[in-house]
Amino acid sequence: MAKKNNVSKEAKALRDKGVKFIRFEIPDLMGLSKSKTVPIGAFEGFASSGLNLYGGALGLDTADMVIGGTGIAEETNFADSLLIPDLETLKVLPWKPETAAVICRQTALDGKTEYAFGPRAVLSKLIDRAASMGLTVTSGLEYEYYILNAETRAPLFDGLHIFHTSHNHYGDFLDELLGHLVDLDLGVITHNAEYGPGQFETNFSASTGVGGADKAFRYKNAIKEVARRSGLIASFMSKPDPNLSGCGCHVHVGLIDTKSDENLFMVEGKPDVMSEAGGKFTAGILHHARALSPFLGPTPNCYHRLKPHTFAPSRISWGAQDRTAMVRGILSGKRNAHIEARSGSGMTNPYLGVAVVLAAGLLGLQNEYVLPPQSEMLAEEDTNNPLLTQSLDKALDDLEADTVFREAIGDELVNLFTTLKRAELDRFHSHVTDWEINEYQEHY
Repeated sequence: MAKKNNVSKEAKALRDKGVKFIRFEIPDLMGLSKSKTVPIGAFEGFASSGLNLYGGALGLDTADMVIGGTGIAEETNFADSLLIPDLETLKVLPWKPETAAVICRQTALDGKTEYAFGPRAVLSKLIDRAASMGLTVTSGLEYEYYILNAETRAPLFDGLHIFHTSHNHYGDFLDELLGHLVDLDLGVITHNAEYGPGQFETNFSASTGVGGADKAFRYKNAIKEVARRSGLIASFMSKPDPNLSGCGCHVHVGLIDTKSDENLFMVEGKPDVMSEAGGKFTAGILHHARALSPFLGPTPNCYHRLKPHTFAPSRISWGAQDRTAMVRGILSGKRNAHIEARSGSGMTNPYLGVAVVLAAGLLGLQNEYVLPPQSEMLAEEDTNNPLLTQSLDKALDDLEADTVFREAIGDELVNLFTTLKRAELDRFHSHVTDWEINEYQEHY
């Protein structure tokens, strides 16, 4: 539980800022914020003893339907859980200054037993595992998104305008949004129009521990909320149209030796050269690439994006500075050397995105996996590199078959995740599409 003196101090600071409401929030399995809002007068009590929330909140599918067999629904009589706030994440919302938000741990009603399958808990456990190996983890995530008219679903503008200054700041909304993201202390570093019409990428600095994923969680949900308040939709959907650029998520991970403070991916003064430790870490990601797929691509739509010549990887591969590879080595020979896993989708949960890359990489270090040589051509054009999994159905099979990775990421998460995703796929496969109707109805 949060310490009472710390809670009282935070409550007073919030009152002094004019805050009247506080959101207690957790990331669901898709990385969306699930929350309850309480008035400032109730904050101290709930922050000290925990706020009740339906215990199966993480067992809801993408349509927010309760799915049986998850272990946290009918099996527990649909019992409550408690939300325990992490006061270090408490932030006033710049677009709604009378409201603050705090990211929480979800526990059993004893307030102590944390749900092991919670995305933030899974990542925290892996951060601790890395720490036991003498490693400090840094991470940052890059997401692409579309801004659409809420009524017509049309993009904010037509045509391709990547990096065009006139479209980087297309309308007052984008300037307002950027101001809010800066005020959230996300460490915004770049913003630009992307390749698709009305598509953007806004990037922020990396952080240690769970900080990178916390930033991404706040970033994605802030963009969606601010857009909706402006009569727009911010969509991170992986492939909104077969003819439009997809929305990806690039997961950047670095490792620092805690004792020596040395970057484990760096070979000093030798750009584009992978270190021995970095090679083992990268080999782990490649070795378990198929098991990573359902977490990095958590919906059927995600797999439409993984095609050649789209700057989305189609093969299990790595390469120094190769933007067609699944793992790109950003190997500067300097302190900022790290790897970038590029197969993630705009729909990737940031906590799980970092967690699965880290879990696989740590397995590579522990088991001393050998990194294959990088291709002498673009990675996506080298047919010696095996294809990435091309469907969520197959990706779930691959995850369940990889017992080593399952153990590393946690069977509790795998069981919950696969149960939900197979239920979603049942609905998906029973749906009759517009393509089928247009193709068959009249002619046949």
